[in-house]
Amino acid sequence: MRLENDLFVGTDRNYSNGVALALVSRDIQSRLRPDCLPGAIGLYARFLGWADPGFWRRAGAEPAAQNVVMRVGQAMYTPEDHTRTDLVRDDRPYAGLLYLGLAWNRRVHPPDAGYEMLDSRELTLGVIGPWSLAHQSQDVVHKLRGFERFQGWDNQLHNEPAFQLAMERKFKPWTDGGAIHPGWGSDVIGSYALRLGNIETAASAGLELRAGWNIPNDFGSYPIRPGAENRPPSSAVGLRHEQPHVAGAPRPGMHVFANLEAKAVAWDFSLDGNLFRTSHHVTRRPWVAQAAVGVSSQWLVAGHGLRLALMRVWRTREFDEQVGNHAFGSIALSMEF
Repeated sequence: MRLENDLFVGTDRNYSNGVALALVSRDIQSRLRPDCLPGAIGLYARFLGWADPGFWRRAGAEPAAQNVVMRVGQAMYTPEDHTRTDLVRDDRPYAGLLYLGLAWNRRVHPPDAGYEMLDSRELTLGVIGPWSLAHQSQDVVHKLRGFERFQGWDNQLHNEPAFQLAMERKFKPWTDGGAIHPGWGSDVIGSYALRLGNIETAASAGLELRAGWNIPNDFGSYPIRPGAENRPPSSAVGLRHEQPHVAGAPRPGMHVFANLEAKAVAWDFSLDGNLFRTSHHVTRRPWVAQAAVGVSSQWLVAGHGLRLALMRVWRTREFDEQVGNHAFGSIALSMEF
């Protein structure tokens, strides 16, 4: 479960709120057949076979741990002045997105290599505009917290279908496949990605630094985005019951992290407006940088793994009319069951 909001840093504008709930399967070790997968996942596997045949062809051709992620979420964007009922032409459009994402993750350790990779392919489908229910969601939250409501939602983007295909690769030093890196340690995770669609079309590259005690054997902590949901190999879960305890078994830990990302943006619905209809838009900047710092901890409670990650994110100006940079806070809570 993820919650992001700029009220954590004392503002209420731009990327104002994001929520997401994701379900991540255990690892699948065997060769995959689309006709043996559950309905929606089987359809997605067939789509991948058409859209990215190389990715699917390699899915059973090399030793790998694979899992499926299903994600539902909502994002909302607003201008700064909540009192105006007219169209605020020199500020970000009112915009909402309601979506469902289906991702396929494949974790590979190339033979004799000192690193391992996580390849992700995520298809996101949803709706932009009043059907996203962003207006109603914000009104409910502001009423419960006693905040003034935003008055300009009648000017939000029009309804239209939303879609995006995200392709990302992360890589980090290889370990022996346990759930953690036992003891004190640090590592570096690199990534690059391409996203195509009317939600966002962009290319990005990033770097994450981690340091702490019993760091999870995963691929890092990120704000809400395609490819963000990853975790240690599920085969390592059984190690917690081994006697005597082995070094890589799941156990409590804590680490701090910092990540940097640079992005080239060709389309962003929250800035460029509707793709299929004329709508309010602003002058998008083609280059955006983002930085985040945070702390993540994990525990074992009643036999279940729990993890909490807190981070603060800073983002450079995304459009010419924007006043200053933007920041928001992010909370992610996960439970293994």
